[in-house]
Parts: sequence; structure tokens; C-alpha cells
Amino acid sequence: MPAYFIAEIVEVLDQKTYSEYVNQVRGLVESCGGRYLVRGGAVTPVAGGWTPGRLIIIEFKNADAIRTCFRSEAYQAIAGLRESSTRSRSVIVEGCRGLPSPEKRLPLTFSGVMPR
Repeated sequence: MPAYFIAEIVEVLDQKTYSEYVNQVRGLVESCGGRYLVRGGAVTPVAGGWTPGRLIIIEFKNADAIRTCFRSEAYQAIAGLRESSTRSRSVIVEGCRGLPSPEKRLPLTFSGVMPR
């Protein structure tokens, strides 16, 4: 069952160091099978007074794949960049049962339309 890593960057304390982290983490996450669904972008509060700053949502084939990725030596080597440059929080959320795993779905194009 697909699972999602959801992170909120509450505050960026050091933009230069955070940028170094951002530049390194995408390739690492993708090499672990992660697929970015949301990486920043406008957030529109709807209810409950939640006004997150920057949100990141990454889809993986399952929760174990997320844990493996973020516990890996490669990730641990860059984790300090995020930890020292931001205040952030994150969760793992399991997807809906019955959905095909991410690797069995057709990819979306950047415009959000299925490829022809």
C-alpha cells in the first residue's frame, strides 16, 4: 500500500544551508523510490487555523520504504543540514487500501495531465 512522507518546514533559520540540503535530498529520495507530489507551493488554509509554511509530500511504495530511505547512511549524511537550518516536523501516513502501488501507476506530466 502506498505511503506518504509529509513534512512541514515551520521556519527556515539559515537559507544557505537549507538550500544545500534541498539540492542534495531530491536525488537521494528519488533513488529510494520516492516521488515528490508537493514541494513547496502556495498553501490555502481551509479550517482549524492551520497555516503551514512550506509543505513537502513524497509518495513511496510503502511505509517501510520511507523508513529505509530516511534511516540510510546517505540520508543521515545530509540530515544535519536540515536539522541545523530549519524548524520542521514530519509524519508518515499510509495511503488508501486498494490503490495501485506507485510503481504501477502511469506518471503524471508536470502539467498534471496524463502522457499521450
